[in-house]
Amino acid sequence: MDSRPQSTQESETAPDLGAPELYLNRELSLLAFNKRVLEQALDESVPLLERLKFVCIASSNLDEFFEIRVAGLIKMAELNPNQRASDGQTPQELLRHIAERAHALVDEQYRVFNDVLLPAMEAEQIRFLRRSEWSPEQDAWLARFFHEELMPVLSPIGLDPAHPFPRILNKSLNFIVQLQGKDAFGRNSGFAVVQAPRALPRLIQIPRDVTGSGPHDFVFLSSVIHAYVDDLFPGMQATGCYQFRITRNSDLLVDEEETEDLLEALEGELAQRQWGDSVRLEVAQNCPEHLWRYLMETVQLSPSDVYQVNGPVNLNRLMALPDMIERPELKFSAFTPRLHRGMTQDVFAALRERDVLLHHPFDAFTPVLEFLRQAARDPNVLAIKQTLYRTGAKSPVVEALIEAARNGKEVTVVVELRARFDEAENIDLAEALQEVGAHVVYGVVGYKTHAKMILVVRREEGGLRQYAHLGTGNYHPKTARLYTDYGLFTCDAKVGDDVHNVFLQLTSLGRVSALHRLLHSPFTLQKTMVARIEREAENHRAGRPARIRAKMNQLVDAQMIQALYRASRAGVPIDLVVRGMCSLRPGLPGVSDTIRVTSVIGRFLEHTRVFCFENGGEPEVWLSSADWMERNLYKRVEVAFPVLDARLRKRVLSELQHYIDDRVRAWELDADGSYTRIGIPDEHNPGAQQLLLDEATSG
Repeated sequence: MDSRPQSTQESETAPDLGAPELYLNRELSLLAFNKRVLEQALDESVPLLERLKFVCIASSNLDEFFEIRVAGLIKMAELNPNQRASDGQTPQELLRHIAERAHALVDEQYRVFNDVLLPAMEAEQIRFLRRSEWSPEQDAWLARFFHEELMPVLSPIGLDPAHPFPRILNKSLNFIVQLQGKDAFGRNSGFAVVQAPRALPRLIQIPRDVTGSGPHDFVFLSSVIHAYVDDLFPGMQATGCYQFRITRNSDLLVDEEETEDLLEALEGELAQRQWGDSVRLEVAQNCPEHLWRYLMETVQLSPSDVYQVNGPVNLNRLMALPDMIERPELKFSAFTPRLHRGMTQDVFAALRERDVLLHHPFDAFTPVLEFLRQAARDPNVLAIKQTLYRTGAKSPVVEALIEAARNGKEVTVVVELRARFDEAENIDLAEALQEVGAHVVYGVVGYKTHAKMILVVRREEGGLRQYAHLGTGNYHPKTARLYTDYGLFTCDAKVGDDVHNVFLQLTSLGRVSALHRLLHSPFTLQKTMVARIEREAENHRAGRPARIRAKMNQLVDAQMIQALYRASRAGVPIDLVVRGMCSLRPGLPGVSDTIRVTSVIGRFLEHTRVFCFENGGEPEVWLSSADWMERNLYKRVEVAFPVLDARLRKRVLSELQHYIDDRVRAWELDADGSYTRIGIPDEHNPGAQQLLLDEATSG
């Protein structure tokens, strides 16, 4: 039973719903999410090597946080120092708070790695050997490895007037070396920089047959370079060698209004991404102050931007370790996704019978590929249209589109070149598609195309029929096994017409056509969602069944939050499952008494966007590619699509309720912005993801 207050009318002295104190800061909320990810590494119910992965994910998330969000705030502080965020903070104030929390988070990352995971792995005979622990035979093997595999590709740079401080690649591993003595030319600058090329392995496994070695003994690349760094400077002595890493602004800035060829402009900008302004300096904890201050001043940072770490400066590179160790009992158990049999035979016949809904990774991604492959080979298929945001290298999705173009189909692909950190891959696939005669466009100037759509036009008895696939996630087979996402197949005529009209808008010019079934940002999606929320408030006031249930990755748009606050003040029960950033404050008296917000962190990355409205007892369910963020609602091309089949609608509501009821992997958001792990073990309710896995594997 819902124990939240059920107010029946709004207060006559209602607060200003736009007041800064009613909003949590999004950047600090994102750091809080990263802390929840890191906490998974402490959960002993998670297999050991999977716990290590959570540390790596937290490290990788923090890298991107600095590359994009901190870098953006630094720029804002320079250009608009008095501009305030929704919670009232200036950029400088926010940067100070971020530094405090980020330093604490980094310290916790290394504490978990050093004090928790390393001893646990050593107990499983997985060891990271320090130099002091090397046996003579291991030392000899590593010395050979250094001279034969590493030394030929290392280029130490002495620092003097003829050799200024080198350009440091974004997030690359480097060493500042303190030297004693003179070189062959009589120089004694005292310092040098050694850059470790990215091609070098960050983890080196010592063979089992080397005396003193266990089954899984590893040495960090940094330890090997430290051990033999003297050999890079003949006749001199290295009195200190300390690893460091610089994080740079990695946002791409392309003036779409001025450029004539977006692909060409992005290719030029990509070359500069690795050399953006410095935003963070990581150094070894034992690096002397005069050295880290020298580095800090050289890259123009302040002491608050310096992170001294007790371990490798890039924990994310440890993500490769589980694949190097054959210990199934230390990993999540393998599972075979449920396969929709009808969609592996004649997909078009299956869809003429009824709509099909897939929930990845519990349902296999295979039907999506089969849909494209059958369309590419079917002589009755005339055209295929698809949006591509992220697909991965050597994508079977792109291979199917290439095959279709070679078979004479009319293939149109909207490629979003600006998909962050996938720009280079998307440029390659765009060029590959163009080479076989596919029509490739890059969407609308000023708006990223984030909608996930496929449209197949097929000649059948009685005329042309349109088959559509609409998804909440990317057409990426690998992430379909790691992210939770919905995909809906349908041949509903009105849905097909809507998808066709959205493609027309993306590929041609003209005004927006009215859509029958789909919601469409930046035009109707936000307005309709607000209207649905307000309808629930009206239904509650009138005594009709009213409830809002929604699941998304981020909730930060002020207008959506204000609509939810108004509904809560009217008494509507609201359950929100928000994985990452959430600016809404639940449980505020008179504002959000009836709102509960949880975040589920588990084996899979939660990525579905589901919006459910009770609608007076006739529930309405929407799936979408869009979060409730400004960029999704106003600056991107997104779609939300209804689940029309009553059977599928019931399924989505049931699966969403698993997440709302999760007491094992869920964290609850408090009004002050802190999260509390619910963490109640329950053999009958092992958490939403496990329940869905069990349902999938049981057929």
